[in-house]
Parts: sequence; C-alpha cells; structure tokens
Amino acid sequence: MRLTKQTGHAIRILIHCAEATELIKTAEISSHLDITKQNVFKIVFILSRAGFIAAVRGPSGGVKLAKPASSIRIGDVVRAIEVTDVEIDGETGAAVAPQRGTGSINRVFDDAMSAFVSVLDQHTLADLVQQRKTTQSTMAQKSATRTTKMARAKKTAGTPRR
Repeated sequence: MRLTKQTGHAIRILIHCAEATELIKTAEISSHLDITKQNVFKIVFILSRAGFIAAVRGPSGGVKLAKPASSIRIGDVVRAIEVTDVEIDGETGAAVAPQRGTGSINRVFDDAMSAFVSVLDQHTLADLVQQRKTTQSTMAQKSATRTTKMARAKKTAGTPRR
C-alpha cells in the first residue's frame, strides 16, 4: 500500500508540532520540513478541520496540536488525508457491481484498505515521536563513537613507532 506525499507531509507536520513547546509558524514548518508553503497551508487546514491541529491567527499566531499526541491515532490521520474508498475503473455503476456486494472487486479492495488502516489505528502520534527520539539518540551515540575512534586513530597515526 502506498500513501500519498500529502499524508507523509501531514504526519511529519504533526510530529513537528508534537515536539514543539509553543506555537509554530507555518513558514517555519515549511522551512524545517522542506515542504512548500502552499502545501503546508493546505495540509494544516485539513488537519485543523479534522481536529488534530489548533491554529491561532495573527502576527503572534501559529499552530499547535489540538489534543495530546497520545490520543491522535495514525489511522485517523490517514482517514482525514487519504481517500479510503477504493474504486476500480470499470467497476462502478449498478449494472456492474450492485451496491458493493460481496463479489465486487471494489468491496475486496475496501476490505483491504480497512485492514491496512486498522493496523495504523494501533499506533499513535506519541509512538512516532518516541520512536524518532530513540532513533536520533542512537544515531548521535554512533556518531560520537565514530568521532572518538577517528580522533584516536589520528593521534596514534602521528606517534612514531619504536
């Protein structure tokens, strides 16, 4: 299953908001996440209407999470951004697939999409934020270890052998 870029951007915006301690300007989100301002505005509007983000207007305004990260399920975010009803070309209309019956191809794909999103419902924004912090911490430790090893190697390389 492949999600749209817009969904990926929406999740990244929510993570950025969850990590922030105060209101964030959309221009900062655009710059920090390397997403065009137009896309940020569009996605923030959708996330705001869905109740994930609270937007404050004005010169000192910005956006922030509307509720705790632990109560935002990733499946809900996907439902807000993505089209979750699947339509197969040529399978629409009453003559071909009446009312999405059990034999309908569209019904099979709807069931698959529901199963996919239900797995995402098992994860929250807080889970993703925690996972990101753990990954960043691990990467920082590896980088520090590499730097220390390189410094030791340079120091011993300059020492004459006996």
